[in-house]
Amino acid sequence: MSVYSIKGKGWRYDFTLKGERYTQAWYKTKTEAKQAEAEKRKEVLEPQKETQTLTDMEFSELVNRRLDHMKAYNSKAHYDDFRYRCRPWVRLWGHLQCSEITREMIQGFILKRRRVSACTANRDMVSLRSLFNFGKKQNWINVNPSEGIELLPVEKKVKYIPPLEDIFQVIAAAEPETQDYLWAIRETMARVSEVNRLTWDDVDLEGRYVILYTRKKKGGHLTPRKVPMTEHLFKILSRRYAQRNKQMPYVFWHTYTSRKTGEQRQGSFRRRKRLMPGLCKKAGVRYFNFHALRHSGASVMDSLGVPIGSIQRILGHEQRSTTEIYLQSLGNSERQAMAVFEEASRNSHTDSHTASMIGEERDG
Repeated sequence: MSVYSIKGKGWRYDFTLKGERYTQAWYKTKTEAKQAEAEKRKEVLEPQKETQTLTDMEFSELVNRRLDHMKAYNSKAHYDDFRYRCRPWVRLWGHLQCSEITREMIQGFILKRRRVSACTANRDMVSLRSLFNFGKKQNWINVNPSEGIELLPVEKKVKYIPPLEDIFQVIAAAEPETQDYLWAIRETMARVSEVNRLTWDDVDLEGRYVILYTRKKKGGHLTPRKVPMTEHLFKILSRRYAQRNKQMPYVFWHTYTSRKTGEQRQGSFRRRKRLMPGLCKKAGVRYFNFHALRHSGASVMDSLGVPIGSIQRILGHEQRSTTEIYLQSLGNSERQAMAVFEEASRNSHTDSHTASMIGEERDG
């Protein structure tokens, strides 16, 4: 019997054809399992026609196809960043076939970009490499001229994390509406895009948590995570919920002018790059951006002994190593280690000094 069911699980097909076994589970109905089996038998018995694949294309066409893919699968910010980054590439190589672009051409471009900074050059290198790998994966091209080009050495520095006093001064310098917005970022340690995307459906005042969505995951999927509310955030969101515009689903929104039509529209924020420089200047503190609020929150939790796994889940990181980058505070374990080192050094110096004194007495 090639189609059968298992109680509590569902239906599956299981058959052998041409000496090979084929099986798949679990289908809700017997009909679905039979249809799937028939399709699989047809696939095995009828050899697929060989499809003709491209081995080359114009570089500008590859860029456009990559942009179309990113528009569908990645965040708008990621899409906009790549579109901006690829403009000089298209000016240089847009008329060429991908096979005509050489490793030396890319190497020369990267070295010129180094005049801006090594980080800028490396970001271009990573983006170019992903572009050509995308083309190879789709069988549109068969070479990646960026392979083997090493990233430039970068002088890494400890990222500036503003003290809590500066953060509070900046928030106090903002308008009441903006204060709520900044507190939401601060109290959830969310990415700006996550707070911009926050709707009232994602806010559970009874359960006291918010659901944040990010595309910073493999495959570009919009992935949710729950973050508990602090008491301060609960009060802010409770007040905003009572005063909300019931026609607007977003927690934070604004009225803006459409660049295409010139009409007044209402919707969620996208980027607010100009906000923080002005507020920091007004508060009279050293400049920091939205992302510093995430770093600050993570460092505070780490200094208080919060397990790194909990911090990782709150920040929405897939890799522990990413979370560790955020933890720049000196915890008790590091301080205790240095205290032990200092004590051992002090004892060793005392023992050495005592032995020297004993030796001098004997010589005398």
